[in-house]
Amino acid sequence: MANKNIIITGAGGLIGPLIATRLLNEGGYNIILTDLVDPHIPPGVKFPENARCLRGDITSSSFITSLLASAQPLHAVFMFHGIMSAGSEANYDLSLSVNVNSVRDLLLALRKTNPGVRVIYSSSQAVYGQPLPAIVTDDVTPTPEGTYGAHKLATEVFINDMHRKGFVDAFILRFPSVVVRPGKPTAAASSFLSGMIREPMHGEECVIPVRDRRFCSFLCSPSSLQENLFRVLNMDSGKLPRHIRHINVPGVSVSIQELMDALAKHGGEDKLRFLREETNPDLERILRSWAPDFDISTPLKLGLVKDESGEAIVKEYIDSLRK
Repeated sequence: MANKNIIITGAGGLIGPLIATRLLNEGGYNIILTDLVDPHIPPGVKFPENARCLRGDITSSSFITSLLASAQPLHAVFMFHGIMSAGSEANYDLSLSVNVNSVRDLLLALRKTNPGVRVIYSSSQAVYGQPLPAIVTDDVTPTPEGTYGAHKLATEVFINDMHRKGFVDAFILRFPSVVVRPGKPTAAASSFLSGMIREPMHGEECVIPVRDRRFCSFLCSPSSLQENLFRVLNMDSGKLPRHIRHINVPGVSVSIQELMDALAKHGGEDKLRFLREETNPDLERILRSWAPDFDISTPLKLGLVKDESGEAIVKEYIDSLRK
């Protein structure tokens, strides 16, 4: 049986390499990794020869045409490219171009070249805004308070209708904040949630933009997200209604204090000296508009997995540094 061709956009970030690693270790898949910057084949995978990297601008219609032509016959597309939350708030037009228009253009091109193809779109729990209950359930209406969430929600509506019409076979994944992200800080308002573990473990300072250690965020680890992405790739389309394609990806609600305690326990008390708490009003407004916790009974029934705790997420990262 021939390998299945899969495109991963935004492959220079964190999420693309996660699922690429899984697929290139599984075998049976040809992976096309694309981004505006040079993407790289994840190191140490079992089948690196099954991956190709294409650098290009996904906002360009000519690049979309060449990208799709390079991946035929196409099995699935993971759409991970985008401008993050703080970056979107700072540059509305860039967010509109990348987070809305480029996704729309790619979907419309897929309608012509590969009708009914599996599409997995990365949305965000930033589609929710205040007022919110203590725990967000499936019945809560998204009311985003930031450009990032608004553009993600607008794209969700577009994808729901394209799925209903049979143009694509789509799943929309509303990601929690993924912690701990390796590498450098991002333009996400939630970037400090990784930074407050990652930077101290490398002897560097991290600024926490909220002076409230009880402040909670909804988090998942890279490893649980990797598993859930693979499960959605192979999920029966009929598990969701034709016009409601989103899934709130499972996570755990964790406070800043709990993250600090886990850092001290597994990384050492001395690491706390690298944390500086300093209010950033713009970031705090975005962060406090997001939901601190979610009812994840539906995604668990769909077969997705969750992390054990915030402490387990921190320990997983610190243990990975010691291997």
